Amino acid sequence: MFFSCENNLGALQKLTLQEKFPMGEATNFTLTYTDSLRVVAILKSPLNYDYGNQEFPYSEFPDGVHIDFFNEQENKTTVDARFGILYNNTDLVELRDSVVIKTHEGKILKTDLLYWDQRTEWIYTDDPFTFTDPVEGTVMNGVGMDFNKDFTVVNAHKTTGVISIKGE
Repeated sequence: MFFSCENNLGALQKLTLQEKFPMGEATNFTLTYTDSLRVVAILKSPLNYDYGNQEFPYSEFPDGVHIDFFNEQENKTTVDARFGILYNNTDLVELRDSVVIKTHEGKILKTDLLYWDQRTEWIYTDDPFTFTDPVEGTVMNGVGMDFNKDFTVVNAHKTTGVISIKGE
């Protein structure tokens, strides 16, 4: 008696994979965040996919994202990235590929991966970064950094560079 087994692994994998389709798609997307009387942020992207229909809902910006943030004095900080994801349930924003933050004071942070926790207003990366502050004369490179949205509290890890320290 002879038996043969058929390899059905491919068919089984196709059954277990769920294809993801966005519930919405927008081109030339602009979203303005307001806080009662003033504009807090303006997010722009050439393309937005809304995956709000998933078990863990998110919005994806596959062709890049540009965000203008405004503080109480209406000073603008900009954020640019080639790819972005907003996780709806956790208010976590993931930015990837050529992420650049420019503050109104001229501070610039460059990295390839950055997370922003909107609830705590805390920003962090475990990737290599370059941080410059032309006013203070700081040019810092490192791996890993976390800071608040105003860059007034900065924790940099594994750093090298030129850092200006004011004495009394």
